[in-house]
Amino acid sequence: MEYQDIADDLTSVLLTEQQIHEKIAELSRRIEADYAGERLLLVGVLRGAVMVMADLARELKLPIEMDWMAVSSYGSGTQSSGVVRILKDLDSDLQGRKVLIVEDIIDSGLTLSWLRANLESRGAASVEICALLRKPDAAKVAVDVRYIGFEIPNAFVVGYGLDYAEKYRNFRDIGVLAPHVYES
Repeated sequence: MEYQDIADDLTSVLLTEQQIHEKIAELSRRIEADYAGERLLLVGVLRGAVMVMADLARELKLPIEMDWMAVSSYGSGTQSSGVVRILKDLDSDLQGRKVLIVEDIIDSGLTLSWLRANLESRGAASVEICALLRKPDAAKVAVDVRYIGFEIPNAFVVGYGLDYAEKYRNFRDIGVLAPHVYES
């Protein structure tokens, strides 16, 4: 989906597809250096991180394994509820594994903080985080994130996997959703 397809629903384009791909390549080089010779498990957080996970996995030049977990604290609203539910659990045994959580965005940090603790409790050797976006002004808890793509303002963003009520995930850029869309 291109900008012209949803222009009336956006106030601006925050990041272009090109900027996103360049940042993922940069993050991939750092991950490769940090995990050279390691058996790395990427854990994608469904559904928002699908695009990030796919592009990151294709960009990495080291052997990886992938698994998926779906957790929810949103519903169809624009604010995190802080209550986390597991909708789909991992298939992989984490005992002794080096785990890299791949996330689309960090808002409050509540869900990610819970998720990291949950994966660590399963015996992972390490649990690090790679997030394409982080909203520092929205943080409610501090989360140590090893790989951050972009810090963005506290606005409601969609595209590149990010949605509002399951719409806009396939927008190639990341844009700021116009308030008239979610306030109606």
